[in-house]
Amino acid sequence: MQLAIRAGEPEKVWFSTGELADLDLPGLSSKRNRMVDLVKELKWSEKCDRAGMALARPRAGRGGGLEFHFSILPQSAITELVNRGLLAASYAPVNDAVEAVAPVGKNWTWYDQQSDKTKAEAQRRLMILQRIELAEKAGFGANNAVAEAAKQYEVSPATIWNWRQLVTGIAAQDRLPALAPRRVGGGLKKGIDEALWQQFKTDFLRKSAPTYAGCYARLEESAKKAGFILPTCKTLQRRLEAEVPASVIVFMREGTKALQETIPSQKRTILGLHAMEAINIDGHKWDVFVRFPAKNGLPERIARPMTIAMQDLYSRKMLAWRTGEAETSTLTRLTFGDLFKKWGIPKHVTSDNGRAFASKWITGGAKTRFRFKIKDSDPTGLLTALGIVTHWATPAHGQAKPIERSFGTLEEVISKHPLCEGAYTGKNPMAKPENYAERAIDLDVFEALIAKGMEVYNAKQGRRTEAAQGGSFDDAFFASYKVSAIGRATDEQLRLALLTADHVRANRKTGAVQLYGNTYYAPALYDLAGQMVAVRFDPDDLMKTVYIYKATGEYVCEAPIQAAVGFYDVDAAKDRAKLGAGLLKATREATRLQNLISVADLAAMMPLDTEDGPAPETPIIRPVRSRGNAVRRLAPDVAQNDQALVMNAFRNAIDQMPEPQKRHRFSIVDGGLSPNQEPERPN
Repeated sequence: MQLAIRAGEPEKVWFSTGELADLDLPGLSSKRNRMVDLVKELKWSEKCDRAGMALARPRAGRGGGLEFHFSILPQSAITELVNRGLLAASYAPVNDAVEAVAPVGKNWTWYDQQSDKTKAEAQRRLMILQRIELAEKAGFGANNAVAEAAKQYEVSPATIWNWRQLVTGIAAQDRLPALAPRRVGGGLKKGIDEALWQQFKTDFLRKSAPTYAGCYARLEESAKKAGFILPTCKTLQRRLEAEVPASVIVFMREGTKALQETIPSQKRTILGLHAMEAINIDGHKWDVFVRFPAKNGLPERIARPMTIAMQDLYSRKMLAWRTGEAETSTLTRLTFGDLFKKWGIPKHVTSDNGRAFASKWITGGAKTRFRFKIKDSDPTGLLTALGIVTHWATPAHGQAKPIERSFGTLEEVISKHPLCEGAYTGKNPMAKPENYAERAIDLDVFEALIAKGMEVYNAKQGRRTEAAQGGSFDDAFFASYKVSAIGRATDEQLRLALLTADHVRANRKTGAVQLYGNTYYAPALYDLAGQMVAVRFDPDDLMKTVYIYKATGEYVCEAPIQAAVGFYDVDAAKDRAKLGAGLLKATREATRLQNLISVADLAAMMPLDTEDGPAPETPIIRPVRSRGNAVRRLAPDVAQNDQALVMNAFRNAIDQMPEPQKRHRFSIVDGGLSPNQEPERPN
């Protein structure tokens, strides 16, 4: 509400404090001393109108002092002056709708950004004004109501009148922002040289995270040399916190990870999943010393074991786990084998893309961010071959994989079990127990302890998860498992899961496969001689039979190991002979199936007859000349004629020989003995 100042104003528009007190106007005190205090408190002597004209002027006459223009008075006081005829009716307060409505939204925005203390004070002031208004409606005068409220709430009447002036013309529902204290920090910023200020900021915003006091001490040395006087350390601290965003302070002093932690964790719901639809896998190194037995040429040793575990995302039940010395692809593969055999095949797997989980033995052709290069000749990985979708999570990020949070609980159940007393290492080097490294627990005992700990973890009641609803992880898992479609693993899939694939080239001559110094062979490998093959084998026992696949995934055969034998090992020789006989028999059968024609028929298909064609004419004739003029007489060859006569006489003698009486016990068959006859022995 604004007072409209009209033209033709009457003579009496200026009033002294004494006159205002004597008039006993609403919103003002009726006591002169209190009016003087009110004028000082509200700083009427400094007020100006819209045109910039002062609303206070020196009072003419005896006593001096100041007198004030009526427009500075509260609306209720001006209205009373008009009602008494002391002011013209044209000076009555009028509404300025534009000015009254425009700032309302902005005021509430400002109010919403204030502290609870500021809001509480605004509510207290509004409550006092409402009590006064109720008293006025009950018949009390404004001055009496204000005086009574001031006494009850221990504030000065002038302050209450000031509050009433603040809400003049403002709708009741919009009074809170108007009554809220608006304390504004005064004055200019405490001066500091810009170079020194940059030094202070840079010194504080370091990864070593120095304190304000330490940075200020170093700044004092620089300021002393430059001849500057510094503000207080607290002043610089407040300025830095006001000018530098909190995110920048966290990032510069604590790093990227701390900055990421300022973002609230994303809450994911599992209500759209069912048991065994998705699992998450992770490795955990236990805080326990374990004695590993001598194996595969390695001596007995003591180390902290590593367990790779798999957890159902829907129910949080721990499903499968394997323990070894390190997080390897072999251990991961064996864990997957246990999962497939006992529970089935999931659709999704969440992993942190560590070395063991991103191994080409596990993920095969799946694209990862790890260092392995996916080649066309690599064997198809386990998860890719089974149609399992792999999702990569951030390592050591419990918000991404619930299993990481589970390991924290399992440490309390397993690592601090009485069986591990003396073998417990502490959760970090600074938390070693008094009996650190007194003993080590045997591997088989620790594996049994893990199995028991997992059982206890799964069966514990009172789980407050979406699926458990106060029950156990076991309850949630089996309730969903019984009514869900779960993919079961076939024997072929189990074989693929349990045995890791290694990419090797078969021998170019025999087809035999060399793997870790051992030779594996089967007759069917001859067709793959010189080709790349995938070998599924048990790395824990390389003496077992291996399974051969083509690099494209087709199963070929089993191949037993070809062990070295003794020089006079008869059994080994018999086995070798059987292998040769079997190969010969199989080859003959394979040859028969080719339906080849006989060699004689093949020869008959190739006749040796020749055709005499006309002699080609010779375009060039070489002349033949005789020696001498007489023609030489051709004399007959007597030696050739005599030989022909002798052969004719021999044939005639043979034909005239009598038939023999006794048959010989042999006959000529294609130049050799018949199978059923023996040669005649001489007497």
